[in-house]
Amino acid sequence: MSAAMQMGTIHGVGLGPGAPDLLSVRADRLVRGTRQIAYFRKAGRPGQARRIAEGLLRDDAVEIAMEYPVTTEIPVSDPRYNECLSAFYAECTERLAQLASAGEDIVVLCEGDPFFYGSFMHLHSRLAGLAPVEVVPGITGMAGAWNATGMPITWGDDVLTVAMATLPEAELVRRIRDTDALVVMKIGRNLPKLRRAVAAAGREQAAWLVEYAAMPTQRVTPLAQATDVTPYFSILLIHGQGRRP
Repeated sequence: MSAAMQMGTIHGVGLGPGAPDLLSVRADRLVRGTRQIAYFRKAGRPGQARRIAEGLLRDDAVEIAMEYPVTTEIPVSDPRYNECLSAFYAECTERLAQLASAGEDIVVLCEGDPFFYGSFMHLHSRLAGLAPVEVVPGITGMAGAWNATGMPITWGDDVLTVAMATLPEAELVRRIRDTDALVVMKIGRNLPKLRRAVAAAGREQAAWLVEYAAMPTQRVTPLAQATDVTPYFSILLIHGQGRRP
């Protein structure tokens, strides 16, 4: 058997927005059946992806916790931020590639979808040529959020914009004003700026905040009534009102 045939596969597995029963059949099979289970987490925290998979892992599972060296301690505009994370992702890539070269399959647990603003993307681009990689799609956090509101996010010809609250305020105003339906992620400490941008675009009464979508602590609040927001797992929504029969 050739060395290439002996290589293990690294699976980026989308777990959906939070509820374990929102995993796909393929994701469930891989999470339950694979011995090497990797996931990202903040130092000292269990990790949201790992929490979703609680109770699903096999008894002899080997857990590989990949702890971010920095989250919000350094501004993203600081060159040290990218330098620190780049070295971290390179180290994680080498660790997983070594396991795969030894014939081990690995599942990397991913919140939402692995290819939608997720950390797994940074491994995927580095693993090219080092090991076989497969991706299992997952329900995105934003889909969980708009379903939590009980209202469709788009109708007919509505244009949906997905933006980050980390954008400059003027850019947020332009994006909010120019779209039919809106999703804003990475809110946290950017809530005051985002609130001003939504108001400047004249859409404050149509905006909703969804926190911890599809999780036990899910909360849905009109933006006008929100006084604070969780640092993570919070999404702002504006629903489209387009053409319908």
